[in-house]
Amino acid sequence: MSSKIAKGSIVILIGSFLYRIGGYIYKVAMANLLGPAGYSILSITWPLQGFFIIIAGAGLPPAIAKHVSEYHAQNDTEMVKSIISVAMTMMTGFGLIFSVIIFFLAHPIAVALNNPEATLPFQLIALITPFSVIVGAMRGTFQGFYQMTNILITRAVELIFMVGAAILLVWAGLYVAGAVIGTAIGFMAALGAAVYLFQRDIRTKLSKPRNLLSRASTKLEFSDQLGIAKMLIIFSIPVVITGLAELALYDMATFVIAYYYPGSNLMGYFNVSSTIARLPLIISMAVATSVLPATAEAMSLRDHVLLKTYIRQSYRYVSFVVVPLCVGTVVFANPIIKLLFGQDFLPGVAALQILAAGMLFFTLYTISSSISQGLGKPRLPMYVLVAGITVDLILSLALIPPYGINGAAVATTIASLSIMVTLMWSTLKLANVKLPLGEYGKILLASLIMGAVFMLFPPTVLFLFIGIVVSPFLYLGVLAIIGGLKLEDLKLLYKVANKLGPLSGTIHRMVDILSRYAVE
Repeated sequence: MSSKIAKGSIVILIGSFLYRIGGYIYKVAMANLLGPAGYSILSITWPLQGFFIIIAGAGLPPAIAKHVSEYHAQNDTEMVKSIISVAMTMMTGFGLIFSVIIFFLAHPIAVALNNPEATLPFQLIALITPFSVIVGAMRGTFQGFYQMTNILITRAVELIFMVGAAILLVWAGLYVAGAVIGTAIGFMAALGAAVYLFQRDIRTKLSKPRNLLSRASTKLEFSDQLGIAKMLIIFSIPVVITGLAELALYDMATFVIAYYYPGSNLMGYFNVSSTIARLPLIISMAVATSVLPATAEAMSLRDHVLLKTYIRQSYRYVSFVVVPLCVGTVVFANPIIKLLFGQDFLPGVAALQILAAGMLFFTLYTISSSISQGLGKPRLPMYVLVAGITVDLILSLALIPPYGINGAAVATTIASLSIMVTLMWSTLKLANVKLPLGEYGKILLASLIMGAVFMLFPPTVLFLFIGIVVSPFLYLGVLAIIGGLKLEDLKLLYKVANKLGPLSGTIHRMVDILSRYAVE
């Protein structure tokens, strides 16, 4: 049974939800403190920051997670220790090197984007990079040991310090630079927390064999360590290219908008729409974080039945939550932007509605990507994404000049659809797994019926809150009536309810009622 997927996903899901909410608080605060003009400058800083962090990290965190999980399952403690040691050394060096490179490239990049005022924020990204990549290595290690709670803790620490420092520094008059420095402070604090958790939870696991079947402790030679480095790099090269391409898919449009509309507020409007549309990524990334080491372990044990269960439930968990969430975002796009960012950012409503559909496609792609990596085929998502980026770039250059941010949203959505279809088909074929399409059709139908009901609601903040309260009952009720609610869905709902504190009783009673209509 896929308890690791469910348990790990729920922990990451709750943590990611809180982290994303905190991220919204950060962005909402920055939007209100900086205004559309300052927020637009900050908007082109974020994707550049993401690009450089991925490059500096060399795609090693997923490689660490995969290989630590595999060798830990085989009770090879010495190999696990060597992987962690070699990876940490590599990532520390990469972080310091790319920090220097970023600082000197900041001004040329800002000028090339027709936004020279972004030079200082770009330079300050150099302060973030060393700390962020080392934190990434720590999180990759936690992931390999299925210690998802530790990932949650480091993210919480990062968020609290980032938001608090950024708000104080912007208030102090540092403008956009203060927001970027706040991010650096967040990663510094997260590194401190990660080191403490590593010492507390990982070193104790590695200090002695897990059982008598563990391989005898043998110190690896330098040549062996070079072999480990090569193994990690071979896995990580396609991963880092894939990571860059994933960022490019949703952030390339920001750069194209910056180039064609220098000094305008369109970058801020598009970033607001993209930020809200990415809410479903909380779900997909939670499941993806758990499914990568789980599929790697199933492959290591050559257990195809377990692998099939992991894959099917991963797609179902995501679809079960993300499809109605995307439909609701399309219907309530206006009040969502008004509530979170205010009237000044309402020009992004149409772009948000388009991107919500695109993000549904991208979440399913994300699951396929992690499964493919867990199966030992990290190049497959890379190839698919490179083709998708080509489609996105061509469409962005064609649609953004005449249609602005709505053209950017259409380009991104079409590209997301293309990569989802291609990678899902390829991954399922690779794993020799077929999905029960009828089940997903029922999820889609229930979501559309829910959306049709909500279209009768006035587009106000009040009715947005009413919709949030009503939606679980309406969606799950319709799904149960049409025979689309399964017992495994109820098990997931019970697990979620147990984590919701005061709301647990209400959710439990609702699930008890729904259990009468669930099917196997």
